[in-house]
Amino acid sequence: MAPPLRAALITHCARVQASLSAGSPSFRSQSSRLPAAHTALRLLPLLPHWSAIRFYSSTIDKAAQMKKVSEILNQGGFIPSSLLDQEVSFFYEKLGISDLYFQVEPAETVAEHILSLYSAKISGFIKHENVLDINLDKQTETSAVFVHTNIPGVGSVNGKNYEKYIDEKYLDIPAPFRLESYRSESVQLPTFSTHLRSYFLNKCAFPPPPPASAPFDIRAISDASFSEAMTDVTERIYSRVVQEVLNQTGPVIEIHDVQNSHEKRLVVGYKTGHSKFLLSALSDLYKHYGLRCSRKFVEPFSNGVTVMSVYLGPSLKPNPRPFEYCISQVAKETSLLLCIPQTPFQELFKAGKLCVQESTYAYTNWIFAQHFLNRLGREYSMLEKILDGKNNSNHIEVLSNIRKRLRSDTFTRAHILDIIKMYPELIKFCYAAFAAEHQIGRSDELSITKALSEKELLEKIQKTVANAQEALIFESFLTFNKHVLKTNFYQSTKVALSFRMDPSFLPATEYPQPLFGMFLIIGAEFRGFHLRFQDIARGGIRIVRSRNAEAYSINLRSLFDENYGLANTQERKNKDIPEGGSKGTILLDAGSGDAQRAFEKYVDAVLDLVVAPEGDAIVDKYGKPEILFFGPDEGTAEFMDWASHHAKRRGASFWKAFTTGKSQSMGGIPHDLYGMTTRSVHQYVVGIFGKLGIDESSVTKMQMGGPDGDLGSNEILISKDITIGIVDGSGVVYDPSGLDRAELTRLARERKMINNFSLKRLSDKGFRVLLDETNVTLPDGTVVDNGVKFRNEFHLTPLSSADLFVPCGGRPEAVDIQNVHRLFNPDGTPRFKYIVEGANLFITQDARLKLEKGGVILFKDASANKGGVTSSSLEVLAALSFSDADFTSQMTVQNGTIPEFYRKYVNAVQEFIESTAAMEFECLWNEAERTKLPKSVLSDKLSLGIVKLNGELQNTTLWENVALRRAILAEAFPKLLVDEIGLDTLMARVPESYVRAIFGSYLASRFVYKYGIEPSQFAFFEFLSPFFAKIDKH
Repeated sequence: MAPPLRAALITHCARVQASLSAGSPSFRSQSSRLPAAHTALRLLPLLPHWSAIRFYSSTIDKAAQMKKVSEILNQGGFIPSSLLDQEVSFFYEKLGISDLYFQVEPAETVAEHILSLYSAKISGFIKHENVLDINLDKQTETSAVFVHTNIPGVGSVNGKNYEKYIDEKYLDIPAPFRLESYRSESVQLPTFSTHLRSYFLNKCAFPPPPPASAPFDIRAISDASFSEAMTDVTERIYSRVVQEVLNQTGPVIEIHDVQNSHEKRLVVGYKTGHSKFLLSALSDLYKHYGLRCSRKFVEPFSNGVTVMSVYLGPSLKPNPRPFEYCISQVAKETSLLLCIPQTPFQELFKAGKLCVQESTYAYTNWIFAQHFLNRLGREYSMLEKILDGKNNSNHIEVLSNIRKRLRSDTFTRAHILDIIKMYPELIKFCYAAFAAEHQIGRSDELSITKALSEKELLEKIQKTVANAQEALIFESFLTFNKHVLKTNFYQSTKVALSFRMDPSFLPATEYPQPLFGMFLIIGAEFRGFHLRFQDIARGGIRIVRSRNAEAYSINLRSLFDENYGLANTQERKNKDIPEGGSKGTILLDAGSGDAQRAFEKYVDAVLDLVVAPEGDAIVDKYGKPEILFFGPDEGTAEFMDWASHHAKRRGASFWKAFTTGKSQSMGGIPHDLYGMTTRSVHQYVVGIFGKLGIDESSVTKMQMGGPDGDLGSNEILISKDITIGIVDGSGVVYDPSGLDRAELTRLARERKMINNFSLKRLSDKGFRVLLDETNVTLPDGTVVDNGVKFRNEFHLTPLSSADLFVPCGGRPEAVDIQNVHRLFNPDGTPRFKYIVEGANLFITQDARLKLEKGGVILFKDASANKGGVTSSSLEVLAALSFSDADFTSQMTVQNGTIPEFYRKYVNAVQEFIESTAAMEFECLWNEAERTKLPKSVLSDKLSLGIVKLNGELQNTTLWENVALRRAILAEAFPKLLVDEIGLDTLMARVPESYVRAIFGSYLASRFVYKYGIEPSQFAFFEFLSPFFAKIDKH
């Protein structure tokens, strides 16, 4: 330090420190709040007029401002006159602070900052520090400025994460601010050395939206100050990037050369709000590779697109890897950050122990282990063989309790995470093995970790971990690696991660029906699966929400098993149609409510693996084309149109058939509008009453699922019974005299929950209890403490007793072996005589068996609830059969005009649903009479028998008999389609695999329905005789 400055600092140290201790109103030190190694410096509250100043305001007269600043400081008297000009000049000219700072800050604020910096120098000198730590921030509702000391490749000295704060407060909000950030060159002083990073944020001011018909003009959607300062190069780049983002779901990531510079410009375009904490995560990424950043900009546009530009220079680390390689890795790994910007492995990434790809891979395997590590094991299988888990209800309950405990307690989420984080080296080796299989163009020379063989990797794990439990966790990484058939992990346009898995790793003990296909999808705000039992399969996509963290943990533990159970039920329901069973689930993170965004990411990630890649190629170990069919389910009905349109944009040839439940304007047949699901459920109700000679209008009924839902509303509209109680998402309404039918009909037609049920329509013994109500006294004097608990358990209470119980909604396993006893009276008689299970998986199989053993006539979901999927299948068949033009004219409702063919086709679908439901009901009733087996067991036997026979028939010589094939397909295809299009055209347009499935499902279902589950050896010949007779006749 120069002698005059040294002397002056010593002379004035006591005066300044005394002023600091006294808490002078003109200056307040924050150094005591920081670690002893650094001296902090913060701005005072922002002056009111600052918020009106915008970026790129008129240039300031710095000389005049400096003069005014010197005058203010001289009046304060804290800085000696002999040093005043030197300190002001140093602040203005040596620190490298962006000119934007001086444009937006008044002289009074600049003077305060210079005084603060002077104090920091004194404090740093006294403490013998060699780094000057500067942390300035000022914020208002419309703007903010942050300036802090920045160490290349590290960030702020005191560890404060400014960028994460900026992400959270200014960028990850519905109306994000625009950002400009600059890094100064190194400032070298005799005692101190520092770099400064400055951030300038301003609320966007957009022009009025341009007309929809106007040609694209980026200035029409840009913030005014950005539009004023935009260069021609930036205009060209941003215009192209913004338009590309609008035309795809995924991000746009580009690398550009910077003229007359060694730097590269990373440009990232993405839909606003689709990624969180991207600014801070991207900084962590380039710092991981030792790159330096001179400038970064975040520019939101009024059309919902955000573009980020980051200027990156060569690595400052000793012996760095090639700059081009580092830039390439940053670009590739940015796509992962856009998918999943924050994971529990972030600390290992920031510490340099893992790269983004490795930490994201670790996160993926943490999720994989949560679902598939807690398996029951060999000991449970042995116990199951010893106990009677099929007929003895006590044994069934014991096995159920053990199963739940093993799955929840063996490996908790937190325990798995702790173990994985203990061994970053193993993560790197496991990832290297994964990358060697799936990363195209991977360079072993530049990769730090070499890929080991599976045997070598297993030995490495066993030698590294401390015990067998830890080994099991890392062995699940190997299971994951081995069974990934293809993934979008390395695609730059992905919005979520997707993995097409070979499901053969699932234990047969727990999953006796083998899956055909399995997808694992992981997004920033969700995780999900898609499971199917046949190549051609159909099922809905369900959103699973969680009210709180505890509910999320429960939903997470049961997610895969619930998905498997739903798909398995779908497989048995789909016996009448060509598609097998499938189901998708999307579990939103706790606190996440954006179901549509999660659904869109889920769909796009799956399409990454079933349509030709838009950009980067993928390694395909499956090697066959796949067609998936999605349908509506809980929380996704309104998204089906979007999914179909998106599949078309992605180039899927099957886009018209990709989703069902679409709007009528797209050729959809709404289940709720036409009561498709209810038509099959109610057919079983009518069937029971017909067999027993009961008048439906004399029957009391309890219903789960309210008038706001598809099944619940149509059950109200189609039935003639005395409904005494309804439970839905809003609460419970009950009247032992029967709920007013006119009021129920009104709610059903208006699709409103029972919280809209008029209390005037209740008798003196009736009541309504809503979820948010507490301490409610019922007419009989009972006090309801909690409305949520009362709603959840109402079907288990004696009040809900009725002749008929029809669950039309509710969570899976609402009745299981542990609570099924509550459906019986104290004398052992059942509280319900008849149960028709409209809701999927509402009752567990062991509970069904106990109910049937107790005398209940019960028809399970796989038989009763098949109308909706049947309607969807026939909707898809029409989409596959017509040309695009004919489909539009014959199957789409435009401006309220329903085509005549559409009207007739809907009627034909309804008749088909009712006829197949009646055939199955008759078969089950007769088989139950003949075999004395429970109908729940017979339903499974019948379904599996049809599915098995279907598969066999598709691959027999019967298919090769062209005349027989045509005779059967002439009946199997809907008559309306045959008459309108012609059999030859249908067979040419519909994919052969689908036609085979139609052939097999029609023969198999009609044969089993007619001859039962144990036909004679001559029955099939007799069944085919009419078809051969038709061939002979023609």
